[in-house]
Amino acid sequence: MNIKVVIAEDNDSLASAIKEKLELFSDEVQFKYRAVNGKELVEKLEGDFTVDTILMDIEMPEMDGIKATEIIKEKYPLIKVIMLTVFDDEEKIFRSIQAGAMGYLLKDETPDKIIEGIKMVMDGGAPMSPVIAAKSLEILRHPEIVSHREDEENFALTKRETEVLEHLSKGSDYNEIAGTLFVSPFTVRKHIENIYTKLQVHNKVQAVRKAIKHKLI
Repeated sequence: MNIKVVIAEDNDSLASAIKEKLELFSDEVQFKYRAVNGKELVEKLEGDFTVDTILMDIEMPEMDGIKATEIIKEKYPLIKVIMLTVFDDEEKIFRSIQAGAMGYLLKDETPDKIIEGIKMVMDGGAPMSPVIAAKSLEILRHPEIVSHREDEENFALTKRETEVLEHLSKGSDYNEIAGTLFVSPFTVRKHIENIYTKLQVHNKVQAVRKAIKHKLI
């Protein structure tokens, strides 16, 4: 019986590439559907949860892969989640495992390695790319790596980006910030996009919360 696989990936070209890798092994796995973010994945599973394994990206809009994994493992504990991502930093590895991921592979793995990982997780194993396995062992040896990572993180915000964040925290909109800082609304929008990227957040509320948590404002 084929292993039923779902992909959660917001990048169209990457999603197509992963799907093509799976189709090389159509006698062993069956691609069911794709979701473009964690929120859509959770919604699709409500309509069809006859899924064995999810290949989960981490950074996605609306709901990231770690949060989606947490929700899915609570609602559908038998579904196996493998993080399939470009991120190999300790914090994301640790948070993914905490959320319930059973495997962690990098997107540049060969098709046969991904299929091998899917079969391994279905047999109760925990597939990991070699670099991820090494970092996981390092986390076990030195858990303080993760506990202090966020506190030591340098988000490299510019002075102007910090000013924009301060105004966002006060509830100002784009036009109000533009008027106060004597720049165009377009410039404010670009600053906010840069802030979201640097803080790895997706909206104003998340940006302000993270900025306050790390004493950026």
